[in-house]
Amino acid sequence: MPNNPTQHAVDPAPNGSGLAMMQDIISGRVAPPAMGKTLGFYMVHAEDGKVIFEGTPDSSVINPSNTVHGGWYGAILDSCMGCAVHSKLKSGQIYTTLEYKINLIRAIPVGVTVRATGVVHHAGRSTGIADGEVRGVEDDRLYAIGSTTCIIMDAPAAKT
Repeated sequence: MPNNPTQHAVDPAPNGSGLAMMQDIISGRVAPPAMGKTLGFYMVHAEDGKVIFEGTPDSSVINPSNTVHGGWYGAILDSCMGCAVHSKLKSGQIYTTLEYKINLIRAIPVGVTVRATGVVHHAGRSTGIADGEVRGVEDDRLYAIGSTTCIIMDAPAAKT
């Protein structure tokens, strides 16, 4: 993992754009959310309106059927799609997921590395819409797709 997990994340875009924040996370200047470390995925690429995560599910995310839990798919898709919307934010803006939907195409085998790509289709004053897909890094097999609607808002004023 390219980032220092002992750092704490900072405000979404305190002195720059959301894209700058995403690129700072990738470079290690800003710590990623700890959830990625817990679930075994991390951001590897960010450009305007597009963010890519990679991850490898392990035995800690399997369900009673001994397959990767759907929540893992949801978490990596929500992350790549939401961060794609985040890449469109201006300084002082934040976002949160309003809703998301995923479709699981096939089971990801434990230990297989996947790439989750989120792409923005709309980012306006108050909403962002993106979709995403999860594909195998080595075989390019499609494992899941998703879509999201995010609410975009001004960050609350800092308390002094």
